[in-house]
Amino acid sequence: MSKENNTDTKKAWISFIIVLVVSLLLETIMTPHPYFEFDGFPGFYAIFGFISCVLIVLVSKFLGIFLKRKEDYYNDDSGGNK
Repeated sequence: MSKENNTDTKKAWISFIIVLVVSLLLETIMTPHPYFEFDGFPGFYAIFGFISCVLIVLVSKFLGIFLKRKEDYYNDDSGGNK
């Protein structure tokens, strides 16, 4: 990993954390109008988004088990049209 790439990664993480903190602070200032009781808690949407993202990754890893192809799937010389 080059030093320039490492610096860009740090800048991306810092900007992500700043946006996260600002959004959490704004959520505490704004008056929520929850439809259900649980979505009125502070930070609910940040937690919900994180859990949803983790679930998407886990489900895609699970689906990858069934959808995976052999490494030489496209280079297979066992016939077919050429």
